Amino acid sequence: MAELVFFSGTMDCGKSTLALQMDYNHSARGRGGILFSRNDRAGESMISSRLGLQTPAVEVRDDTDFWAEVLNCRAAGHNVDYLICDEAQFYSADQVEQLACVVDEMGIDVFAFGITSDFRTRLFPGSQRLVELADRMEVLQVRALCWCGRRATHNARTVDGVMVTEGDQVVVGDVEARASAAAPDARRDGQADAGPLFHDQPLFDADDLLEAASSGTAPAVGYETLCRRHYMRRVTAHQAALLTDEGEPASADICSVEPAAGQRRRH
Repeated sequence: MAELVFFSGTMDCGKSTLALQMDYNHSARGRGGILFSRNDRAGESMISSRLGLQTPAVEVRDDTDFWAEVLNCRAAGHNVDYLICDEAQFYSADQVEQLACVVDEMGIDVFAFGITSDFRTRLFPGSQRLVELADRMEVLQVRALCWCGRRATHNARTVDGVMVTEGDQVVVGDVEARASAAAPDARRDGQADAGPLFHDQPLFDADDLLEAASSGTAPAVGYETLCRRHYMRRVTAHQAALLTDEGEPASADICSVEPAAGQRRRH
C-alpha cells in the first residue's frame, strides 16, 4: 500500500543524504521515480548533500502541480512508482495535499524530507500540512549538534553572528559555518562589549538587507543549529566565543547575561 512519509529533522541531520539513498535503493530494484526539490544549497533543479553527493531534480515552484507532473512523466513513457520530495518545508499546503492525492488515487509512494520549524520555532506551512496528512512521520536519528556538544533541536538564524528571531521566513544564508569557525576573537579587538546578546527586535528587515546588498555592505546572514537551552538564551557559537577568555574553549554552561524577556534562568 502506498504511503506518504515525512522524514523530519533539524539542519545537518542528513535529510538530503537519506533522500538520495532512498532513491538509489528503489531505483536499484527497478522502480521508477521522480525527484523534486526547492531552494537547494547547490542551486535550482538539484538535490545535494553536505557530504558532497548531488543529483538532478525537478525544481518545485509556486505553480508546480505534482499530479500533472506525474501524468506528464507517464505520458512520456516513464514508470512512476515513487516521488522523492526534498526541502518539503518550502512547499505550499496545497502542494502537500496534491502529494496526498498522488498517494491515495495513483498508488504512488511519496517520501518527503524537510525541516519542521523555522528559525522562530514556528511550523513551515508545508511541514505543518505534512504533519497533518502524513501516514507516518520519522525523525532522523543522526543527531545534529549545538556548539556546546548537546543535541541540537532548533534552527537559528544569525546576522553577523548575532541570533535574530524576527524577519522573513525564508532568507538565503550561509549554512556551512561551524562552531570551530566562529568569528575572530573580538575580545582581542576590544569589541567584547559591543552589544547585548539578546535581541527582541530584528537587527535587519528585508528592505535593510536589499539596500545593504546594493551598496556592497550586506550583513552576513547565516544559520546554525542550537540546543534548546542556547536557543532560548540566544547564545550562538560566535557569541559564545566573545564571552570566553582568549584561547579558552567556550563553556557549555555559559550564561553571563540575563535571559530574554519572559524567561527564567535555570541552574
